[in-house]
Formats: sequence, structure tokens, C-alpha cells
Amino acid sequence: MTFAPPLLICNARILLPDGTFCLGDVHIQNGKIARISESAAADSEAIRVDPDGRVIDASGLTLLPGVIDPQVHFREPGLEYKEDLFTASCACARGGVTSFLEMPNTKPLTTTQAALDDKLQRAAEKCLVNYGFFIGATADNLSELLTAGPTPGIKIFMGSMHGALLVDQEAVLEQIFAHGDRLIAVHAEDQARIRQRREQFAGITDPAIHSQIQDNQAALLATQLALKLSKRYRRRLHILHLSTAEEAELLRQDKPAWVTAEVTPQHLVLNSEAYKTIGTLAQMNPPLRTPHDNEVLWQALRDGVLDFIATDHAPHTLQEKAQGYPNTPSGMPGVETSLAVMLTQAMQGRCTVAQVSRWMSTAVARAYGIPNKGVIAPGYDADLVLVDLNTYSPVRREDLYTKCGWSPFEGWNLTGWAVVTVVGGQVVYDHGKLNTNVRGRPLTFEPTPSPSISEEPR
Repeated sequence: MTFAPPLLICNARILLPDGTFCLGDVHIQNGKIARISESAAADSEAIRVDPDGRVIDASGLTLLPGVIDPQVHFREPGLEYKEDLFTASCACARGGVTSFLEMPNTKPLTTTQAALDDKLQRAAEKCLVNYGFFIGATADNLSELLTAGPTPGIKIFMGSMHGALLVDQEAVLEQIFAHGDRLIAVHAEDQARIRQRREQFAGITDPAIHSQIQDNQAALLATQLALKLSKRYRRRLHILHLSTAEEAELLRQDKPAWVTAEVTPQHLVLNSEAYKTIGTLAQMNPPLRTPHDNEVLWQALRDGVLDFIATDHAPHTLQEKAQGYPNTPSGMPGVETSLAVMLTQAMQGRCTVAQVSRWMSTAVARAYGIPNKGVIAPGYDADLVLVDLNTYSPVRREDLYTKCGWSPFEGWNLTGWAVVTVVGGQVVYDHGKLNTNVRGRPLTFEPTPSPSISEEPR
């Protein structure tokens, strides 16, 4: 990690751990938050005269904990033509994302300690923000799943996958749930139902059929199975990108304390109507659903049935997306726009700014046992983002740092864009300019308590 000089962020509207705001200063030393003061003048000069120090005047801006995105696909190694760790971390910095957890479907697959070590080394050399990598489950790597690390957990593709990472047999799933105690994160879609519906709808080239092939029932069946196995073995379970009203209602009725679930911004603000306007750019797994699903997911998120937000950033090139359904790959980018999308929703009254920060920072750190991150408080890591909630700007392709060069939100007029992003006390993004000399650090993961993982003031 590069040296972090003293930093003072002054005159900011600061989100405090209890969800309230104060106007004041945040003093940063050695990459950590040293103290918060509501007086704007007391120690400014002391840092100004330090030749290595810096003062940021945050007048009119809101200071939030940096976003922790707990589900991304950054394509390195093996698929760098779509994205790589450097370009993806640049996009993170522009979007106010200071840490990410990345998935194992790269080439080679991240299913061994050697592959995990390779990713960690690549990230140390390239990433402007903090990083962690999941270990992927196969039908025959149980020993690696028990020992590989450091990792936030085990990723299981129950569906929407092919090759070694597809684990869709209940007997194999049960073996994974029955052994070990680390978190299991599932992509919950039932592969048998998907296969059957692919045959049923074969020949249809309208991308909107994607939401019918991988329908709500396919998602519900897999989530029910994962929940059953989690309860049988009291195994820490996280349900990735939950997308349907049926799954949300299932968890509302039956959600053990050791189970968490996430939702993506696109499953909150986009639905199957998007195929009419952006075609295959709207294609993702699990698919976009109906406006009714949107509303039920919003309510579940506000009620705490769903715990936090992830982007499932999964870029593909525009050339790939232009191949025509069903030959087009599923997935869309998201790290660059997620915070602005959600803060725009807050400004429209769908939720509060404090809720957005809890869903995108605090609750993620708690669920994955990531120490010293997710709130603005003395002793915590100085992973922070200053946002402008007073200015609206459109999403434009020419402004994007993601290598794929497009966004499903192109043309949307959003507020809450990152103005300054700080990683480990270092300014990595500042008013449209990146400091590509900054390097993030590997995240660490502590055991999380089973009860009340997401319990906190609302």
C-alpha cells in the first residue's frame, strides 16, 4: 500500500453511525479516521502546514462511507477484453466503491488456492480499491472449499451456469452445506427448470423471452432448496441478487438469523419493460422481472427482509450484446452507477440517504465480517466518498471507465455522483480525475455471529 499522508475533510455533511448527519470535519491519519469534529477551524492549519498533508473543502457535499460492492465479475484472468482489475477498479473509484468482492467465473476458474493466490497478486498490482475474492464450488473440490483463503466465502452456481461451476445436484449441494462453516453464497436458479423452458421456448429471438425462460419459479425453487439445506445444517447462507416477489415473501415468512440476502439496483429500478428500449442490454441472470416484483423487493429491502445491495457487475462488449438472442451473454455493468442510482431514488423519496449507505456499506461489512469498514467513526478505515446531492448529471458512455463502455442506465439523469473517493486515507478520485498510483488492500474476513446479522437502527 502506498503512503497515506494526513488528510482533513472539512465542512462536510457527515453521515454518523446512528444514521444522523452533522456538519463538520473528519481528520484522517495513517489511513484511519482519527476523529470527527463539528468545529470546522480547530485543526485545519496544523494539517495545512504539514508538507505532506491535504485539506479538502467539502462545503455543500455529503460524506458517506465508501461503498462495499459484495458481488462483481471483473473478468481477470482470462476475459480481460471485457474488463480487467485495473479498469474495473477505476470504475469503482468513479462510482464511490472503495471495496469489492469478486466472483470465481474467470479463466481459470477460482476453485483452488493457487487460482485465489493469483487473483490476490494481480489485485495487489492493479487495484485502486480494496478487494476480496470468492472461492468457487465444483462437484469435487470440497477440500479446497474448506481450506482456501483468505476469502469471503464459497460461491455456488445452482443454475445459469455451465461447466465445472454448475452445481445443481442436491446430493452434491448437501455435501458442501454439511461440511465446514464458512459462508455459502448462492446464485439461486433451478437449472432443470431452465433447461425445460429453454426447450419450450426454443426459436424465439425476442430477448424479453429471457425473463420467461428463467422465470420466477426457477428462482424460487433454488432458493427454497438452499434455505432447506441451510436450516438442516445451520449453515451461514447468503442469497445473491434475489429478484422475485415470491422469494422475498418466502424469506419474510422463514428467514433464519444466519441467512442474509441482497438485491441489485437493476432489480429495483428496471423491469422487463426495459427490453423494449435497450434490448439485450437488459439481459442478465437472474432476469429482470415485473413492476410488481420491483415494488415487493423495495418493501422487503426497507423492512430488512433483504439486507443489502450488490451490483452483480458483469460486463460484456457491445459486440457480444449485438449478436442477437439467445446468442447474447447475460450481464451488465454497474459499479460506476450504483451509488448514484440509489441516491437518486432516495432523493425521490423511495428511501433515505442513510438507508442507502447502510445497504451499500454498513450491512455488507457486518454480514461478511469485514473489520473497520462501513461507517464513519474514529478508528475505522478512511474509505469514504463525498457525493453531491444538489446536482444532476446524465449517464453518458463517453464518461464511463468500465472497459465495456456502456450502461443500462445511459441517459438517466442522476444525482449523488461521487465527487471525491478516498481509499485508505488516499484520494483516488477527485472531481473527474483518477490517481492511478493508489493501491487498495486485501480485505480480511472475521467470523460473523449467527443471530441478528442485519440488526441495527433503521
